Amino acid sequence: MTFSLTAKCPDTGMFGMVISSSSPAVAARCVHLRARVGAVASQNITDPVLGQIGLDLLARGLSATEVRDALVASTPFIAYRQLVVLDARGRMTAYSGSNTLGIHATHEGEGAIAAGNMLANTGVPAAMIQAYAAGAGKPFAERLLSALAAGLEQGGEAGPVHSAGICVVRDVSWPIVDLRVDWSDRPIAALRELWAVYEPQLEAYVDRARDPARAPGFGVAGDDRI
Repeated sequence: MTFSLTAKCPDTGMFGMVISSSSPAVAARCVHLRARVGAVASQNITDPVLGQIGLDLLARGLSATEVRDALVASTPFIAYRQLVVLDARGRMTAYSGSNTLGIHATHEGEGAIAAGNMLANTGVPAAMIQAYAAGAGKPFAERLLSALAAGLEQGGEAGPVHSAGICVVRDVSWPIVDLRVDWSDRPIAALRELWAVYEPQLEAYVDRARDPARAPGFGVAGDDRI
């Protein structure tokens, strides 16, 4: 029901994930990132608790493989889960339980890993990695969005997708990007449109938290800042 790409930016150290699914609100359930710690995707028949536990284990210093093995060994119903783990050093791994739905596959690249289930074909994760790699030198979020679009172009899910999301963490304790399209007939295109609106304002929202006096306004009624 899902295809995703998780990556660590080689230039900035940011962690990011993009994801899409036929189910509603996929990013709310499957995406788990923590600045300076790493990322966990909890997919297939989703248990968000696995993402939370996985991040806590990464924060304790366990490697991606050690976190995966710990989750597999300790989790009831693990056969129904698909996991991706990326640690602070950029090491990555995945797990697809024996009850993972439909066609499923994973693919690793330089600093990135893609995974999916109920796919149209096994080439979807590889196409996502290829698109991410081809975007080297471009802004991190753009590379992530290009990878998501490439997954859809390769076939995406076996059926139509309806939700999509992008999340990026950097040097503050909250995501600097956390955009979601929770139900749409064109969620990936809508997500890119949403990013085009948000991207010019991103740093201002970080400034608003760090130093409100420095943050510009954006023409909102009642806000006379320029």
